[in-house]
Amino acid sequence: RYIGLSNETPHGVETWVRAAERLGIKDRLASIQNSYNLLDRRFDSDLAECCRAHDVGLLPWSVLAGGALTGKYEGGTAGRGSRFLKYPKYMERWSPASASPATGRAVEAYTKIAEEAGMTPAQLAIAFVRTRRFVKDNGSVIVGATTMEQLRQNLEPFDGTPATLDEDVLEAINEVHMQCRDPSCSL
Repeated sequence: RYIGLSNETPHGVETWVRAAERLGIKDRLASIQNSYNLLDRRFDSDLAECCRAHDVGLLPWSVLAGGALTGKYEGGTAGRGSRFLKYPKYMERWSPASASPATGRAVEAYTKIAEEAGMTPAQLAIAFVRTRRFVKDNGSVIVGATTMEQLRQNLEPFDGTPATLDEDVLEAINEVHMQCRDPSCSL
């Protein structure tokens, strides 16, 4: 058996590992489920270091930021039948109607990077997450969809080949990140 945590902090991971050792629990802490995507890279620092030290893989949720990173919301309007339209309070930090201007600018920049790389915005977002060491070494990616067509598109990057991104694409992604660091995570 294996154990996983969700929406945890470095302190929480360390506390759990110590408690399991103290109690003699043999089941290993194997994974953590936290939000991680191009708009929310908070996992990159302390939590990634802590999880690496304990061989804990990331199972990121909302790799498409609730759909914001799919490109279907260009221009700040939600598509007909979208979650953001059906559920106005759904993931407000990423919703085109309520997200910060910095989030909108970052989404536009990532969409442009995807187009220049010959990818859809969703393919770029999924590939980025899959290429992170804490995912590719011992984690995985959680994808979701509203329709079967979206599910097919979201599963295309999982064709059995390792995810890769060219260095120039990663550099462009990091430039956007440095200008709009975790734009949907500020208060």
